Amino acid sequence: MLSRPGLDLRNRLPVHLPIGMVAVIVAIGMVRVLTQHWRQGAVLIGGALLVAALFRAVVPDDRVGLLAVRSRAIDVLCYLAFATLMIVVAWTITPPKLT
Repeated sequence: MLSRPGLDLRNRLPVHLPIGMVAVIVAIGMVRVLTQHWRQGAVLIGGALLVAALFRAVVPDDRVGLLAVRSRAIDVLCYLAFATLMIVVAWTITPPKLT
C-alpha cells in the first residue's frame, strides 16, 4: 500500500521537534522557578514530562529523537510517573507560616 507524501507523520515531523518542544516548556518552567515562583515552575516542568510521554506514545520511533531511551512502554510509564510525582509534590507542599 502506497502512502501519499505529506500525509505520513514520518514525513512531516522533524526529528528534533519533540525534544525541542519539551525543552522550551522546561526552560519556561525554569524561568518561573528562578523568578521565585517555584510552584508554577515545577508544575510546568511536570507538564513538560507529560508532553514528553505523549510524544513518546504517539510519534514513531524513528522520529521521536532523544525522547526514546528504552522501550516505548517503559519510557511512557517513567515520564508519566515523574510528571505525576512532580506535580503532586508542587501542589501539596505548603509554604511555612511566618508567625
